[in-house]
Amino acid sequence: MPSILITGASAGIGRATAERFLDAGCHVGLIARRSEALASLAAGRANALVLPADVTQAAEVDAAFASAVAEFGRLDVLFNNAGRFGPSGLIDEISPEDWRATVAVNLDGMFLCARAAFRQMRAQSPQGGRIINNGSISAHAPRPGSVAYTSTKHAVTGLTRTLALDGRPFDICCGQIDIGNAATDMTAAMASGVRQADGTLRAEDRMDVRHVADAVLQMASLPLSANVLFTTIVASKMPFVGRG
Repeated sequence: MPSILITGASAGIGRATAERFLDAGCHVGLIARRSEALASLAAGRANALVLPADVTQAAEVDAAFASAVAEFGRLDVLFNNAGRFGPSGLIDEISPEDWRATVAVNLDGMFLCARAAFRQMRAQSPQGGRIINNGSISAHAPRPGSVAYTSTKHAVTGLTRTLALDGRPFDICCGQIDIGNAATDMTAAMASGVRQADGTLRAEDRMDVRHVADAVLQMASLPLSANVLFTTIVASKMPFVGRG
């Protein structure tokens, strides 16, 4: 069975994706800070491995990856998913502390996990693997007042492109999934109304998060001779095309 590590696996997109891969019979390492939530997800599933860790802490990331490889023997896929929305407001209303907290999870955490995955995939035999970064439609077009979140998601696109290039000699593929309005607790407010570019508040359509999980599984199921470099999955009627 192929092995995958999923960060941010305790809730939302990460949890839904973990459930999808577990149901598909994969070995799944579950990484998040909330060990109780991970334990409830793993309950009764012999192919699940609970790996409590803070993705912003290099030592914790490295320890989680080492534990997974010791259990599974190798690492085939990383779904680099953990993230946070961060503060909302104009740039002069955002504190340096809130900025750094958002960068720590959305960019530093992505870097640390990709670094650990790349190192393992380059060293193992047979060599290679796949890294799938969770970007966002904000990597293409921002929402109002989202300077910290949008900046980090643009940076994730640079990380994806660089890893896709640097991984070629080692059969390491890297791709990115940009998601818009998956129905999770993080997007619950969208059902009642979120601020639009014209200043109004309007409800936005959301899609079943299981469609995202299916898309990640499809990306992960490809042979290493093929790669989905970028894919975008959105609720069909959400304001993305034509945003602003």
